[in-house]
Amino acid sequence: MGLKVWINGSLVDQADAKISVFDHGLLYGDGVFEGIRVYSSKIFELDAHLRRLYESAKVLRLDIGMMQKKLAEETEKTVKANNIIDGYIRLVVTRGVGDLGLNPFLCEKAQIIIIADNIQLYPEELYENGVTVITACTIRNHPLAIPPQVKSLNYLNNILAKIEAIDAGVPEAIMFNHEGFVAEATGDNVFTVRNGIIYTPPIQAGSLEGITRGVVMRIAGEEGIEVVEKNLTRFDLYIAEELFLTGTAAEVVGIVEIDGRQIADGKPGEITKRLSKKFFDYAHGRSK
Repeated sequence: MGLKVWINGSLVDQADAKISVFDHGLLYGDGVFEGIRVYSSKIFELDAHLRRLYESAKVLRLDIGMMQKKLAEETEKTVKANNIIDGYIRLVVTRGVGDLGLNPFLCEKAQIIIIADNIQLYPEELYENGVTVITACTIRNHPLAIPPQVKSLNYLNNILAKIEAIDAGVPEAIMFNHEGFVAEATGDNVFTVRNGIIYTPPIQAGSLEGITRGVVMRIAGEEGIEVVEKNLTRFDLYIAEELFLTGTAAEVVGIVEIDGRQIADGKPGEITKRLSKKFFDYAHGRSK
């Protein structure tokens, strides 16, 4: 039995979930989206994800056309319709059907799509052994071109850096901004540890304000670990005592090698492992 996809007010069979070729989400990447996890049938940080979705849409002057509370209810309905216990939600809002011109205000109304499916998790050994990454030649979009806080359907910037990672045989690439400071990975936020202090790039450096990032920073504070937002360079990555990534799919995963340089002893560090466990417990409802 196939998935049920929520599209513009109705749950339809996966094969019937279709959009127009004139949708500006397809033609121009004009729209916003969220990737959201489901743990033990409960949607993780739904309010935070929806708040970011609506803020992103506001920046694009995209009227979602539905109240946030109603969209939350429809998202819950879609998860239940697909019997998702531990899975993933892709919530997409496109500009909608328009003509072949750029004018977004000729589009009749936004199109909302909710997909709830099972997720292919990273293998367990990846969390035990950590990941190898590279730094990308592709720099992050200038913040005056596309605001990094907007999670838009135009993901070419990230995709070009992801291709570099794939070509190098690694799962992730860390991107720098136009000033040479660390922005983010292609799909994750970046953290370093030095002298027991956690450092992460500020949002202004060109990173998405990740939901998992925020939860991990809060957990670190509760654990008595100082977290500092500051600009980081390639040098800071190379000399880090620990490096880790956070993201909806990745959760908390340690980096053990970057650009051929081993981090510390080549294993995920103690702070990384501690935060990974605490996040897992929180996400699965085992802690507040």
